[in-house]
Amino acid sequence: MRSRISCIIILILCILPIKAQKTQNEQKNQKPNIIFILTDDQRFDALGYAGNKLISTPEMDKLAEEGTYFKKAMVTTPICAASRASILTGLYERTHSFNFQTGNIRESYMTDSYPRILKENGYKTAFFGKYGVKYKGLDKQFDEFESYDRNNKFKDRRGYYFKTLGKDTVHLTRYTGQRAIDYIENTNNNEPFCLSLSFSAPHAHDGAKDQYFWQQESNTLLENIKIPPAKISDDTYFEAQPKFVRDGFNRLRWTWRYDTPEKYQHSVKGYYRMIAGVDREITKIREQLKKKGLDKNTVIILMGDNGYFLGERQLAGKWLLYDNSVRVPLIVYDPRIKSQEDSDVLALNIDVPATILDLAGLKKPGSWQGKSLMPVAAKNNNFNRDTVLIEHLWEFKDIPPSEGVRTKDWKYFRYVNDQSFEELYDLNDDPQEINNLAKDPFHLNRLKTFRKKTNELIVELSDEYSQGPKGLQVVFKTNVETKSPRPNYEWVKPEKISSQTAYQIVVSSSEENSINNIGDVWDSKKVKIENNSVIEHVQGDLKRGTTYFWKVRIWDQDNRLSSYSRSYSFVAK
Repeated sequence: MRSRISCIIILILCILPIKAQKTQNEQKNQKPNIIFILTDDQRFDALGYAGNKLISTPEMDKLAEEGTYFKKAMVTTPICAASRASILTGLYERTHSFNFQTGNIRESYMTDSYPRILKENGYKTAFFGKYGVKYKGLDKQFDEFESYDRNNKFKDRRGYYFKTLGKDTVHLTRYTGQRAIDYIENTNNNEPFCLSLSFSAPHAHDGAKDQYFWQQESNTLLENIKIPPAKISDDTYFEAQPKFVRDGFNRLRWTWRYDTPEKYQHSVKGYYRMIAGVDREITKIREQLKKKGLDKNTVIILMGDNGYFLGERQLAGKWLLYDNSVRVPLIVYDPRIKSQEDSDVLALNIDVPATILDLAGLKKPGSWQGKSLMPVAAKNNNFNRDTVLIEHLWEFKDIPPSEGVRTKDWKYFRYVNDQSFEELYDLNDDPQEINNLAKDPFHLNRLKTFRKKTNELIVELSDEYSQGPKGLQVVFKTNVETKSPRPNYEWVKPEKISSQTAYQIVVSSSEENSINNIGDVWDSKKVKIENNSVIEHVQGDLKRGTTYFWKVRIWDQDNRLSSYSRSYSFVAK
């Protein structure tokens, strides 16, 4: 009997290492789980690892310390709607053309969205939080999902406190974190998953007087500390802005958040406290992964959807193409890669979907404009990207659209509706973008080079839906009232646009003004009219024998804006 027991014990001891080895091999060969965490308005330096001594982000810092930290990461468009559409589709705003005022994003782009590709190729997919893109097919992308954001019905703390866990009404950050924890707890360890989490924090609750609402656990953070004034926040830096910036939303929201010392202290502390709340949820999520035995095979990607002004230049919000607005934190933590890296490659939001598919062993669609960051994380590839296009194209009267390029060392951008407003910065000598070199004759050749590169990238990153009207011509007809010949502007809408709902004609006195989109003779602005491509000149008299230049752009049935047509000249009669 005793010998039989001894044999059984020996047998068990022999089998256990074999089973353990088998489990380890299975996990090693298994496709990784992926958790993609997106925060709302978290700028690049709102992170302890980035050198911020005021913020508390120990878990994000651990991810950076153990993973790959992309210290020059950017978004291609600094606004949540367009940036999120870019992350889903791997496309620039110039291509997907989605913003707050358009209809649903095109189905053809979402067919190639990263969650749908994963879902159709063996991954379980889930989403919780702020989706931020108009699209009715979330069930095609995710096996499990819940889309929600701040509740704008409430103009107080209830904007963030309206979701419940059991009988408790909790902050949205806590709710999203718990949805993630519950999902992980209930997942099948033998099926790879991709969990996309989108926290609404630290976005201000715009309609509320107090703007920022954080969890009670964050109350003591920065309690007895005075936040230093924002850098470059003197009147000089605000007054250096073009009038259309000084009069726009960036300034209006500064009055909501920073225009008194009390507001500034409350808002910046609130911003940091809300990020600390997200950090606590990441801690809990990682603990759940470990408890479930998934921590060694789960990749975590963390990114902000755009940057943010904290009072610099006496501005708030994002939208503009300064680094405060464009740069974001980006971390790729892969527990299977043991070496840590701080990378200065020009990583972009459109690289995230390509990275996710690469992790899953899948090829990215040929239409995608980003590329995988995993070769950088694995230190086995030259990323080979020296210049990127940055843009904010939403045509909205209080936020001037802009476009430009950034390299590791230089930044160039211009405002779309008056391209004579240009800015050029040497980022090595001037990281705060104070000394605009665009008017400096010494840098004229560099300025021309960046103008050309911007134009080349615009063409390269546009698709057939982005094209402007063609077949422009001017036909002179006698005006019934004035009895004089008046130009009638005609054009043909692009083939891919099913219908035209509005137009804008720009007539200029010089070719230079036309190139810069300056309608010094006539700027019709946006005129809503369906499928009418013959428009009479109505702004003032034209001088007979004088050459003028004109161009046109149109809005389609979903309020998506085309590019401008080429500029054409005509001689007034």
